[in-house]
Amino acid sequence: MIYWQIFTRFLALGLVSFGGPAAHIGYFRKAFVEELQWLDDKRYASLVALSQFMPGPGSSQVGFAIGYHRGGLLGGFAAFVGFTLPSFLLLFLLAVTSAKWLDMPAVQGMIHGLKLLAVVIVADATLGMFKQFCQRSAAQLIAAFTAITLIIFPAMATQILVLLVAAFVGVMTLNREPKTANIDQLAQFQAQPIKLNYVWLAVFVIGLIASVLLIDKHHSLGQVFAQFYQVGSLVFGGGHVVLPLLESNVGELVSPERFLTGYALAQAIPGPMFALAAFLGADIWLESPILGAIVATLAIFLPGFLLMLVGLKSWHAISQRPVISAAIGGVNAAVVGLLFAALYSPVFTSAVLSPVDMGLVVLGFALLKIIKPHIVVLVAGFATIGGVITLF
Repeated sequence: MIYWQIFTRFLALGLVSFGGPAAHIGYFRKAFVEELQWLDDKRYASLVALSQFMPGPGSSQVGFAIGYHRGGLLGGFAAFVGFTLPSFLLLFLLAVTSAKWLDMPAVQGMIHGLKLLAVVIVADATLGMFKQFCQRSAAQLIAAFTAITLIIFPAMATQILVLLVAAFVGVMTLNREPKTANIDQLAQFQAQPIKLNYVWLAVFVIGLIASVLLIDKHHSLGQVFAQFYQVGSLVFGGGHVVLPLLESNVGELVSPERFLTGYALAQAIPGPMFALAAFLGADIWLESPILGAIVATLAIFLPGFLLMLVGLKSWHAISQRPVISAAIGGVNAAVVGLLFAALYSPVFTSAVLSPVDMGLVVLGFALLKIIKPHIVVLVAGFATIGGVITLF
């Protein structure tokens, strides 16, 4: 029953999680930290921090880690399937059918309403994590510096550099001497050897070698696997960052118009942007579109999950060591800044286009903090309001 519970919880989120990786992190925090209390804020933030250093789909890696924390390897797989299934099915169906209905004003209005909800969710997640992880002035400065840097220079290389700087500054400024009451516990953690799971690392490397060998096998499922596995192995941060690599890897097999159509559709539906692989895989492997979609989707998600499994089991013990804990504190503060930068762009800039939009965001945030309605109620309300405003 635990696996069914994990699957259904993530399936419910997969049906309503609009807004990209930053919004997904907000949805996960609200569902699994605040409501279900499957893990606390500290453990959740450490998983987010770990995902930022790993290539692959950032928010999906966090979801996988939550499922793993709750139910082991099968729990992680159940979380992945549940969260990804809605977007996979939608993008596959849109790849093999007509998507003209998406141009209908009412549908566009509903999508716009859900983008406004994403602003509310990301703002709430940013505020909550700021209160939790930016209590010291040094952490607040790290968060502010990260947000300013990424707003002005929104590049993946900048994000990685800022996270590394934040880890270093955290060690220099946030490394406190342990309290006497915690000395025994600290010694226990330090005595534990750090055991990385080299089996999963070997599987990742084998997959990478196989992708290099299969990349030239034209017109084969092996080539489809190789192209998407390499993209999943190389892209950091997930979300929109995956697009340039995907375009360079599969651009010869899919027309630019079709690629942009898939990109637009992936933005219009809930779930991870990496699910775009389902659309492209179906387009590439015309002999059996569903098989192409499955292979492409599994291949692009697999590397990130394998790398998470390498250190996930020891991550909590690793994170308790004073120097590493201080580095994680710096990274956590930087993640707050990263969320704030994402709140501005693309979440806010792509959703709030008028004073009415801003008013709805303020109203939604007030309702979320005062009445605390269930996320399904908020989704239904914002979708309805968006559709009605567009029609009238």
